[in-house]
Amino acid sequence: PGHVVLQSSQTQKKLRKKILAHRPVLFEVKTIGDEYFTFITKCKNPKACTILLRGASKDVLNEVERNLQDAMNVARNVMLEQRLVPGGGAVEMALAYELTEKSKLVNSAVQQMVYLAMAQALEVIPKTLAKNCGANVLRLITELRARHATDPAKYWTYGVNGVSGRIVDMKELNIWDPLTVKAQTLKTAIETAILLLRIDDVVSGVKKQSGENTPAPPAPE
Repeated sequence: PGHVVLQSSQTQKKLRKKILAHRPVLFEVKTIGDEYFTFITKCKNPKACTILLRGASKDVLNEVERNLQDAMNVARNVMLEQRLVPGGGAVEMALAYELTEKSKLVNSAVQQMVYLAMAQALEVIPKTLAKNCGANVLRLITELRARHATDPAKYWTYGVNGVSGRIVDMKELNIWDPLTVKAQTLKTAIETAILLLRIDDVVSGVKKQSGENTPAPPAPE
């Protein structure tokens, strides 16, 4: 959206002010390195903008470009879906608590294992944050789990500070994650787990069938 393809015969009709900008104030040509760049700046309500990235080396420039692309994707996701969830592993720990409580209401032992396995998998996120900042993982996760279990409505925004390694309220640090990213991450993880489980069942069946058809080795003399 926002792009207009112009043919030679349509240039005069299609190239209007609303496509580019209104009232450009400054037009200049600058030399950057060995190349010439045209700058049209200080426009009123610009419809098309260009971001110029510069770096000391190609590797630095590539890293800056990746960071900018990630930032633009985050901004896009927030514009499309304004709902956010706390970061720092807070939402994962809150979901892990809810899944653990849900497993207690299930009578089937197999279904309980599914809920508990998902809860343990979600706790990997705060564990990784605690490990990366050099904190005592066992003590920190036990304390965080206890807080979420004590009062879920109060502590559901509490997570791990990736710098200090302490349990803090993500609202105070203003650390948030887009809901769309978290939801897609969980959906992809669950779909991948289901796919792997299905493949494991097929492989197990093939091994069993091949074992039945294999003749027994001769008895030792």
